[in-house]
Amino acid sequence: MGTGRLRGFLEHADVRVGAICDVDRRHLNRAVALVETARGDKPTAHADYRRVLDDRDIDAVAVVTPDHWHAIPTVRAFEAGKDVFVEKPLSYCVAEGRAMADASWKYKRVSQMGNHIHNDLPNYRRVVELVKSGALGRITRVHCWKTSPTEPYRTTQPAQLPAELDYDFWLGPAPKRPYHPMRSHLNFRHFWDYSGGTFIDFWCHIVDVAVWGLDLQAPTSVSAAGGRFFLKDETETPDMIEAVLEYPGLLFTFGFNPMPPPGFDHMGHIGCLFEGSDATLVTNYQHNEVWVKGKMVPDFPRPTPSIPDSPGHLREFLDAIKSRNLETTCNVRYGHRLTKAGHLANIAFRTGRRLYWDDARERFRNDGDANRYLKRKYRKPYKLS
Repeated sequence: MGTGRLRGFLEHADVRVGAICDVDRRHLNRAVALVETARGDKPTAHADYRRVLDDRDIDAVAVVTPDHWHAIPTVRAFEAGKDVFVEKPLSYCVAEGRAMADASWKYKRVSQMGNHIHNDLPNYRRVVELVKSGALGRITRVHCWKTSPTEPYRTTQPAQLPAELDYDFWLGPAPKRPYHPMRSHLNFRHFWDYSGGTFIDFWCHIVDVAVWGLDLQAPTSVSAAGGRFFLKDETETPDMIEAVLEYPGLLFTFGFNPMPPPGFDHMGHIGCLFEGSDATLVTNYQHNEVWVKGKMVPDFPRPTPSIPDSPGHLREFLDAIKSRNLETTCNVRYGHRLTKAGHLANIAFRTGRRLYWDDARERFRNDGDANRYLKRKYRKPYKLS
């Protein structure tokens, strides 16, 4: 994602990349060369993110790291007076998301979470308009899905620690573990130390349209079941989960399994289904369909577009830096609300029981075992507050 985001920012003529930071010199050198080739300017290279934050010429930073390294540099950047673009999922755990959201407001910094489907494609805007119009009737159930892998994760990298990688810094606040190539870089996501699996990675992308369309706040209860039905490798996170989240007047489910819901294979690997009393809407990233009594209705009446077009996800962030608009459409406060529900579902899976949520306190009710997953114990000397 680092290279992809860097290329995206370089598409904007008013962006100057002043510094690159990476704990892997191979990645660092490649990124510096990319900028130098594209712009003719050679950015400063750092192995420690704190040196970037010390640079007063830097206006904003992009945090494109593994999930367990999102919170610390983001909060420190806000404290240093920098605006922040940070990848999704916003945080490793609920407490980190709360700290990021609070810091963004306390220090009045512009932010954007990397939920680019929200702005880079027009489809979600049309879905939200239709959902809010009431044409589907009363919506009492939403089902999201993401297809899951059935083939084991493999690596061709040698088991020896690369000389160019500062592995201890890569681990950061996470527990100390022996180096293994499966646990770093691309495959980090499938280990509980660093993330919550592909489940939480894609959660933000598709649940976004439901949270936006129905203005969902927080569930009152959550439960989840699943396991490792297919994968026989070194990774840890499940390859199948069915999560059920209860909201007032609404049942929300998320299925993470190898196939889309029966009858909607044509929608592909990811999607969201709104069940209304009068019609059902199904959407993926690119397009949506309306079904009535088991039949697709191509000419279903749609409201006049009312949500303004987006200049693009990165462009919105850049424009907000100039205008000092703190209410970007995917600011970290919205990102926390969105990511938090996915974290709760993962905790329900890990505890194996239905959990009841108190959102005002951001705690589970009468469940100390579940609450211990809300905040991680940081490895010394790392700390967030």
